[in-house]
Amino acid sequence: MSSSSTKDHGVVSVDQLRADVAKGEIDTVTVAIVDMQGRLTGKEIQAEFFLEDILSHGTEGCNYLLAVDVDMNTVSGYSMSSWETGYGDFVMVPDLQTLKYLPWQPKTAFIIADVRWLDGTDVVVSPRQILKKQLEIASNRGFEAYCGTELEFIVFNDTYEEAWEKGYKNLSPANLYNVDYSIMGVNRVGPLLREIRLAMSKAGLTVESVKGECNLGQHEIAFRYDRALRTCDNHVLYKLGAKEIAASFGKSLTFMAKVNDREGSSCHTHLSIRSSDGKMVMAKDGTSGELSRFGQQFLAGMLRRLREVALFFAPNINSYKRFVEGSFAPTAVAWGRDNRTCSMRLIGQGGSLRVENRVPGGDANPYLVTAAMLAAGFDGVDSGLSLEEAFVGNAYQAEVERVPETMSQALELWTNSEFVSRVFGEEVKSHYANMAKVELAAYNRAVTDWELYRSFERM
Repeated sequence: MSSSSTKDHGVVSVDQLRADVAKGEIDTVTVAIVDMQGRLTGKEIQAEFFLEDILSHGTEGCNYLLAVDVDMNTVSGYSMSSWETGYGDFVMVPDLQTLKYLPWQPKTAFIIADVRWLDGTDVVVSPRQILKKQLEIASNRGFEAYCGTELEFIVFNDTYEEAWEKGYKNLSPANLYNVDYSIMGVNRVGPLLREIRLAMSKAGLTVESVKGECNLGQHEIAFRYDRALRTCDNHVLYKLGAKEIAASFGKSLTFMAKVNDREGSSCHTHLSIRSSDGKMVMAKDGTSGELSRFGQQFLAGMLRRLREVALFFAPNINSYKRFVEGSFAPTAVAWGRDNRTCSMRLIGQGGSLRVENRVPGGDANPYLVTAAMLAAGFDGVDSGLSLEEAFVGNAYQAEVERVPETMSQALELWTNSEFVSRVFGEEVKSHYANMAKVELAAYNRAVTDWELYRSFERM
């Protein structure tokens, strides 16, 4: 494989792809879009056909890909896709800035596509398009967004098929004790973590570190921050690759927000804003650990709108079970300086000064998380908000507003939000409200193990 595949963030030129296809080094191109749940869906295309046809025209896909539940069931309530409209197609248009080779798949290239209607207009409810719109707004203001996501996951010695057959009960975690920062704990899972780390590096992601976490078998691989869109593109590719590599080892791993009664898996999202010429605008004088007036207003906006956009930070019913006091998952809408009990944590100084949003879990869609943070932050700037004093102490015990405790609460806040309508539009607002309603309806119909154990004999 040509060494050029590791240059420029792993992006491969079309000319290089043509040459490698001609040499037989690449025979497959995976074209993928990002769905509402942050998953990659699409097609694996014969490489020659991709170059001859798909490269210039894109490829069609059923528009239900952005209007189904987690099980890919067609559901009612979506205006863009239904039996009444015939479940037509939209077009997946490859973004050449995302063309990469996948080290963990033989002779395979990969590219992310944007989603457009047959008339060439954008599908506005697409998560990638939602973020691109907010990035365009920022760019028009003279700003550029940088972010980094920290994804935690739990590794099990069971295969995905074994876990399914067991009903996800009595699984064997890769570590049997808390391995937070434990070198031995990481090394016990070393071959798998090493393979994921090296594969991502070969794919052009800049790996920083691997560390153990608190839950049994829980780990985190951290990547260097980057421009927001590239970070999100890398994020979804990493999730896919990590699962596929785990499967090749006869293991499974999950990014589920809360898999058991112990600590959940987070997706702490770090965000900083620079001017278009690269200057740090969040830091006072560009060098200190103090927020500039812009930075104060931006953080104040994120705090003010946190509850209204919680549906983008916590998109599943399970997401809200992670918000437990004393678990390092936030419950208070507060900010603090290097304070992990707060939902917003300010860290770094000068060029590294950034806000860490600790609300999202490992199940969050990074495009939607980042879009919500940007929209809320700039709303704070436009409103000229004043930032409250940093919270000092244990925010779990603070007398402040709380992060929504359930998806129902988050849905109500989202639905009643004038801010959401204004910054995302009614189509996006309605679309993601329906997503929440579908999940709540499915959950309310389900009979859980908790109910059976509590009621089967004793009621």
